[in-house]
Amino acid sequence: MDKIYLDHNATTPIAPEVLEIVTSVLQNQIGNPSSVHSAGRSARVLVDEAREKVASLIGASPSEIVFTSGGTEANNFALLGVALGLGKARGHIVTSQVEHPSILNPCLQLESLGFEVDRLKVGSSGCIEGLEDSLTESTLLVSLQHANSETGVLQDIERAGESTRKRGVLFHTDAVQSVGKIPIQVQDLPVDMMSISAHKLNGPKGVGALYLRKGSPDLFSPICGGGQEKKRRGGTENVAGIAGFGKACELARLSFQETSKLSSLRDHFLHLVSSQISGVEVFGDLENRLPNTLNLGFEGVEGDTLLIGLDMAGVAVSTGSACSSGTGLPSPVLTAMGIPTDKINSSIRFSFGRSNSIAEIERAVEILVRTVSTNRTGTHAERTIKT
Repeated sequence: MDKIYLDHNATTPIAPEVLEIVTSVLQNQIGNPSSVHSAGRSARVLVDEAREKVASLIGASPSEIVFTSGGTEANNFALLGVALGLGKARGHIVTSQVEHPSILNPCLQLESLGFEVDRLKVGSSGCIEGLEDSLTESTLLVSLQHANSETGVLQDIERAGESTRKRGVLFHTDAVQSVGKIPIQVQDLPVDMMSISAHKLNGPKGVGALYLRKGSPDLFSPICGGGQEKKRRGGTENVAGIAGFGKACELARLSFQETSKLSSLRDHFLHLVSSQISGVEVFGDLENRLPNTLNLGFEGVEGDTLLIGLDMAGVAVSTGSACSSGTGLPSPVLTAMGIPTDKINSSIRFSFGRSNSIAEIERAVEILVRTVSTNRTGTHAERTIKT
């Protein structure tokens, strides 16, 4: 039996149309996009066409797209680029406690360089609180995620951006988890920078982009080289990956009607689980969330044990962000939401994708019911299955 893949927030399967383009470019395009001969010009056309497709997905101008090696580099570029580019005269940065490690760790680096960083708290729903009170005369940048990778909770970045714009503060959002899953148009959002990653929307790994609104100040470039990307990011472009990224964005733009399909899969899964298993808790706001994400706690079962049992039975899930797994520590996101450690340790993230079917969802629930029943301990085991 094929494995049922329910971990699309970690990475998505590459779309066949994307794979075809990536393979073709690797096999047939030998030119460096910076070369002036015909092979180089041919490669440059591929990069330019992809830039247009990425821009089109989010309603940006192609000139506002800077290609990177992925979401992590885009996030680092935004934070370090602003902080080191504008200097320490206004050295205050605001972010939140539930950001991705590629935001939180650069903030630690900036603190070591003398910058002041405030990390906003979140409520039990996972929504960020206290932004306006945190802004000061020295605030340089606010960086808040659009969607949380572990809970799927969507932050109100429109309101956050309006608050920062009133104060003349630059606003960056990590939209790696939301771009391609829900429609986003940057001309309608008060954001100055936005991070995107190809492999979160059925594109190849190792490529992403930072949207930089026209008129934004020049950023310090963490990667200096030969002047590629209009001297904003050095290094020979990953032509095959960028071409695949462009195709993935094109496919995503044409498939937003499938957002309702993802919501239906998610809601059907939750209904079946809640009706068949006792002691299930949903973590995070049920309304303001991605259409594909559920983070569930299972009373009386260790999440790691449940993950292994599901994997052995052919269902791939996660206990949190793939980029912070293996630490042995409770999820910082769920901890920030005030969830007790025993509940955090029972949590599993289910994230669905366009390739999933109703039949897979129902089969996954059957396996989940059996796995929970097998691994529950003590008094919890006596009331595992609802009747």
